[in-house]
Amino acid sequence: MFKWLIIYLALHHVLIFSQNADINLLRKINLNRNKSFDKTFTFLTNSRSVVSLGVFAGIATYSILNKDSLEKKHAISLGLSLLTAAVITHSLKYLVHRNRPYITYPEIEKLSSGGSYSFSSGHTSEAFSTATSVSIEYPRWYVIAPFALWATSVAYSRVHLGVHYPSDVVGGMLTGVGSAFLAHWLTKKIRIKPASHDPANH
Repeated sequence: MFKWLIIYLALHHVLIFSQNADINLLRKINLNRNKSFDKTFTFLTNSRSVVSLGVFAGIATYSILNKDSLEKKHAISLGLSLLTAAVITHSLKYLVHRNRPYITYPEIEKLSSGGSYSFSSGHTSEAFSTATSVSIEYPRWYVIAPFALWATSVAYSRVHLGVHYPSDVVGGMLTGVGSAFLAHWLTKKIRIKPASHDPANH
């Protein structure tokens, strides 16, 4: 965990020196956007918790109803990934103290809610935490492709809607992906006693 913190703080210092490139890219995306997609990206940005919690609830419910120890581990991995991503993201926000772009640059059009500090993007970290965790646990192209597309769309929406810098989104991606792999590694070390009629044992 300390290693990741050092990496993120180093990234923050890089971001300070590349602030001009960051805001220039944000201006290009936000101010020159196709406004006909505003509602689409608002829907996508608001889908992050619905999808994340929905997938977790679905896997957890299935594992309980079917007494499936393998699916239970999948649910634990996803839940742990989401929790880790949330803790890291909120910690970084208050460590870095980066103001939202529309506060520093009033010309940026704010089209969505933006709560506390900007770095890193919580929506992005949650989406990539879910997408990466599900892809690790269910490594099939028809699972990986739609989840990767969804997470990337959520990430892009935060810049399109003017509430995050591109670098905030990159930070959120790294948080989500890293949290998923960490959770998967930790979950593999958990031993769950299978039920007598567990489908995973047949």
